[in-house]
Amino acid sequence: MKVAKFGGSSVASAAQFRKVADIIRSDIERRIVVVSAPGKRYKDDVKVTDMLIRLAEQVIAGESYEETMEAIVKRYADIANELELEADSFLAELIDDLQSKISAYRSEPPRLFDAIKASGEDHNARLMALYLQDCVLEASYVSPLEAGIIVTDEPGNAQVLPESYDKLKQLRERRGVLVIPGFFGYSRSGHIVTFPRGGSDITGSIVAAGVKADVYENFTDVDSIYCVNPSIVADARKLKEITYREMRELSYSGFSVFHDEALEPVYRAGIPVCVKNTNNPAAPGTWIVAKRNHIDEPVAGIASDTGFCSINISKYLMNREIGFGRRVLQILEDEGISYEHTPSGIDNMSIILRANQLSDGKDERILARIREELAVDEVTIEYGLALIMVVGEGMEKTIGMAAKATTALANANINLEMINQGSSEVSMMFGVKEEVVNEAVRALYNAYFQQAAVSQPS
Repeated sequence: MKVAKFGGSSVASAAQFRKVADIIRSDIERRIVVVSAPGKRYKDDVKVTDMLIRLAEQVIAGESYEETMEAIVKRYADIANELELEADSFLAELIDDLQSKISAYRSEPPRLFDAIKASGEDHNARLMALYLQDCVLEASYVSPLEAGIIVTDEPGNAQVLPESYDKLKQLRERRGVLVIPGFFGYSRSGHIVTFPRGGSDITGSIVAAGVKADVYENFTDVDSIYCVNPSIVADARKLKEITYREMRELSYSGFSVFHDEALEPVYRAGIPVCVKNTNNPAAPGTWIVAKRNHIDEPVAGIASDTGFCSINISKYLMNREIGFGRRVLQILEDEGISYEHTPSGIDNMSIILRANQLSDGKDERILARIREELAVDEVTIEYGLALIMVVGEGMEKTIGMAAKATTALANANINLEMINQGSSEVSMMFGVKEEVVNEAVRALYNAYFQQAAVSQPS
């Protein structure tokens, strides 16, 4: 059995619906389909989810929302009409459902946002099931509630509950193709609750783990996962395979293919993932697996992200002061701030965090508290940092990996603001100024991938 998840670009139009149907028909093992809401059809188009968010915002603000509602309904009507489906009842149910959610949750904005946003995936799954039936396939829509996806009651941040997996297992006994909407589940109290960013990927992973699928296929709009952002490096190398652990590190560090939470259910269940292209399903794609042969390719990928800052603290004999680090982090916790990394020395400590957390004067309050409560010699905040992560499970047993990186950056005349390597040696982090991050990524790519390709025997 295969669980196939189709992202927003894969279900954005009638033409894409036809491709999805062809993919499902081509393999009888594709028994469960998870779909996103319709995405962009072209560059300047608007995703249905963004339209739904706008609808919820207008309701909460007490503004007229009829025009937005009409635009949402029209997106589904355009798909249905082009597919020549009898969809009058479907469209009427769509309007009634949105209106009923508005009536039920108008005074509860977090609930309203979750219920309205989730309707994008929900109604797209209903429409996909209708189309598959029209294609003479035995297919049915299955709501997350019917499937058994029970989640915590945290609007916008649902976490699946263990009891879901026993219920999901029963889907194996159902006949035909099952179409399940991604992005949301139901709380024990019966409320719709959405997953965080990348929610449809999370649903697909949960369902695959629950039904004990042989493979979880994630269909998107690229042939493979690239070892580096192809908008930074032209003709970037495609990955044949990558491990769960490497993928999580890269997702956390800026890869947009998967949210870093999305792989946990299939990772724990040991289910391989194949990332494939809806527009070119014959391409082999990229496999995400537990282990790979990394002898010839110790580095799996390079990811980068911007918008960081560093709180830099200096104090003589800091290493002798018991509880110093705990008290620093307590100050951040008091301000509701999370951190990313804490590289340190015997007399200094740096805390890397997202700069957007330091609004409303938090930066000055934090600096003042660190000076007063910890009696430090110096504390400053450095803004405009970018982090680059070099990831690969083969680096641990390969000599000279860090030297190769620092040499490449030095040859590119790029100054390193910081370097941090975890004890597992699965990743190395480099901090550089934001304005040189793309240049730094290209230098590292050339060092780890281009030079390696040249050195391999023909």
